[in-house]
Amino acid sequence: MTRSIRDMAGADGLLVLVALIWGFAFVAQRSGMEVIGPFAFGAARFALGAFSLMPLLLLQRRREARKGLRPVRLGLSRRISWALGAGTVLFVAASLQQIGLVHTTAGNAGFITCLYVVLVPLAGRLLGRPAGARIWAGAGLALAGLYILSIGAGFSLAPGDSLELLGAFFWTAHILIIAQAAARIDILELSIGQFLTCAALSLAAALVREPAPFRGLGAAAPNILYGGLLSVGVAYTLQVAAQRKAHPAHASIIMSLESLFAAVGGVLLLHEPLTTRLFLGGTLMLAGMVVSQLQPRKTP
Repeated sequence: MTRSIRDMAGADGLLVLVALIWGFAFVAQRSGMEVIGPFAFGAARFALGAFSLMPLLLLQRRREARKGLRPVRLGLSRRISWALGAGTVLFVAASLQQIGLVHTTAGNAGFITCLYVVLVPLAGRLLGRPAGARIWAGAGLALAGLYILSIGAGFSLAPGDSLELLGAFFWTAHILIIAQAAARIDILELSIGQFLTCAALSLAAALVREPAPFRGLGAAAPNILYGGLLSVGVAYTLQVAAQRKAHPAHASIIMSLESLFAAVGGVLLLHEPLTTRLFLGGTLMLAGMVVSQLQPRKTP
């Protein structure tokens, strides 16, 4: 095995770990909301995530100073604007996910949220970038899986699943914003800024919408620590390290395993039922995510 292949295999292994952490974060989010409101949970989680990344930013700045590097960056006001915009969209997406989890299972939430894997290239098509047959095939499989997973009698979408579906569109918008911002702003600085923005908006919503929002903070602490430190701090760092060596197509496919791990975590830890609908719908949605990310074979 050559060094490059070995490096890619190691990077893929790290991305599987990232998907595992993110998948089980759905379990932590659902468990935490048994004792604390969704907005309060989000405020604590994203604040903790932002603070966990600050030491990494300080180390990066010191390394740049030691090497005499002076990266070209936008002005402060424009960097703040990007962080505020990304953080606001993140707040909407994360809030819809949190509230939806009150009314649906971790497995359903994981699979529906990961529809962004298909929605991002479809959104690119609307913005003028061509979408190949694999994108449309993946979208078809994902929609078939969503129908089996979530559509009930009378062709109605379950309340929690409808919130997760709406959230998937905001996750898609967030990914597109980050893709634009990352080329202009230091990614650690952007992440900390958007997480602090999301935490502040979540705090404001909690104070307005939830009576005594932080009464259950102590009981929810283990789930908040998992969601803030592991899901945001550790998983983010591993993702950045792995994607320096991983093939982009591999990275997208592997990270979509987050939905599978969310379903497994819900069954094992929350004792959610492993129904035929969950199995068939989840399988189709996962297949759609994988198909949409496959690269077309190049002819010699």
